[in-house]
Amino acid sequence: MNSWRDNVRKVEPYTPGEQPKEEGVIKLNTNENPYPPSDKIKEAMSGIKNLRKYPDPAATKLVEAIASYHGFDKEEVFVGVGSDDVLAVAFMTFFNGKKPIFFPDITYSFYPVWAELFAIPYEKKAVNDAFEIQKEDYYAENGGVVFPNPNAPTGAFLSLEVVEDIIKHNQDVVVIVDEAYIDFGGDTAKELTRKYDNVLVVQTYSKSRSLAGLRIGYAIGNKELIKAMNDVKYSYNSYTMNEPSIVLGTAVLEDEEYFQETRNKIIDTREWFQTEMRKIGFSFADSKANFIFATHESVPAKEIFEAAKKAKIYVRYFDQPRINDYLRITIGTREEMETFFSFLRQYIAEHGGRQ
Repeated sequence: MNSWRDNVRKVEPYTPGEQPKEEGVIKLNTNENPYPPSDKIKEAMSGIKNLRKYPDPAATKLVEAIASYHGFDKEEVFVGVGSDDVLAVAFMTFFNGKKPIFFPDITYSFYPVWAELFAIPYEKKAVNDAFEIQKEDYYAENGGVVFPNPNAPTGAFLSLEVVEDIIKHNQDVVVIVDEAYIDFGGDTAKELTRKYDNVLVVQTYSKSRSLAGLRIGYAIGNKELIKAMNDVKYSYNSYTMNEPSIVLGTAVLEDEEYFQETRNKIIDTREWFQTEMRKIGFSFADSKANFIFATHESVPAKEIFEAAKKAKIYVRYFDQPRINDYLRITIGTREEMETFFSFLRQYIAEHGGRQ
């Protein structure tokens, strides 16, 4: 007799970063913004009045606000429950051929998870020793291309010239540029969506907008791409965006001054932290994200990770080939980073490093 278990889909799920419940921790492990969202959020909360009813399935106000902010038509914007949801819908919508899709070997671990889940053939393309994507690796025939810019967890950034070169060599498939961290120093590829009808640019509210808890992501692309994504979305869930997300996500775009203020604080703190880290023996690629990906010349990353956790400082460690001696460190407030740096300086001094 067959068991129902024989028909269960078996996947290896994505494991998100740890979310500690204890008080008094310094949380530098999941790339959240250390600053609260704009006060526009508090003001807008009084406008959330329709929780008894289903929300607008098209999330019209939010879509129109995002489109206006970026200078696109509303038909060129897709919204979802965080950029993870947006990317998953894009995978389902655009990667349905027999040829493998291409993405970097060191990148978000949910790319291969989605490929396995949706039965999409794929090939990982090795980044170089500096963790940079090699554009020539993406010239071969494929079923689609997806890559983050800046990359995660490395922070390595591709110039728009390199991004466009990859697109030029892949005009018969959809190319997805995942820009979760673009507001921290890089140049967005969104304008390339006007030039190439096969390009989708994905961004999020979770990092630079301080709204990871609200879960809002979006894509910008030509109208045909966006319609195809909406058709897929409506095929399994017509109401992906709840009323608070629509109202608050619209409101936060009205406070550009606060957005620029907090964004620049993070960039300034990142530059200070990178300078100080090099003084005590750490090395890393110059980051254009709200984190750095660092290794130490003599002290193993796993040891630092475990010691920091005991001190109630959470960073991210990946026990994976090529990156198992690196730490991904989110940029917190200046005070948080000074505290962490003091911990690091003392720990390195006590374990064979230099002061």
